[in-house]
Amino acid sequence: MAEGFSKVPGIFVDRDGTLIKEVGYLRRLEQIEILPGVPEAIQLLRQQGLKVAVITNQSAVARGLITEDELREIHQKLSDELARHGAFLDGIYYCPHHPTEGVEPYRIVCDCRKPNVGLARRAAADLNLHIPRSYVVGDQSSDMEVASRIGAKGILIKGETDGHQGQGAGVEVVAVRDFWEAAQWVIQDLHEMK
Repeated sequence: MAEGFSKVPGIFVDRDGTLIKEVGYLRRLEQIEILPGVPEAIQLLRQQGLKVAVITNQSAVARGLITEDELREIHQKLSDELARHGAFLDGIYYCPHHPTEGVEPYRIVCDCRKPNVGLARRAAADLNLHIPRSYVVGDQSSDMEVASRIGAKGILIKGETDGHQGQGAGVEVVAVRDFWEAAQWVIQDLHEMK
């Protein structure tokens, strides 16, 4: 790494139920439905100098429901749709594996399937992220476990909520309605740390 090249905070964000509507196993391009406020949230975060990386378990590949090429097409369509609204992702990292279901070579125990931290660590290395000042945003307890394991703050998407904040799995966790509210919370938190 070049001398003086400082790391920046990042947002590790789940895909299904956080950025796009949860549909079970997403297999077709027309199933992609970006949730309200998501493009604006990504814009807000990037305007603050943060990088946004998707980290997502996609065992549909292991289960033989889609191929990795089809998954890449889905991710390209998602990126293109967000870009049409002025929202740009810094990367999409996925785990195609499952430890007990599916077919070889995808039926394996891996370090990338959340709550393991392989995806987050790869994104952090690729994007030069400062993990202790970063955030994990998702709608599952496995997302909050990733936050705990890497030492980032966790933001749990819970739908209607009272903004509960507390501890979970050894990490600070805040509960919010949606990704837009998560982005606003991150910005406020970063400003309070200055």
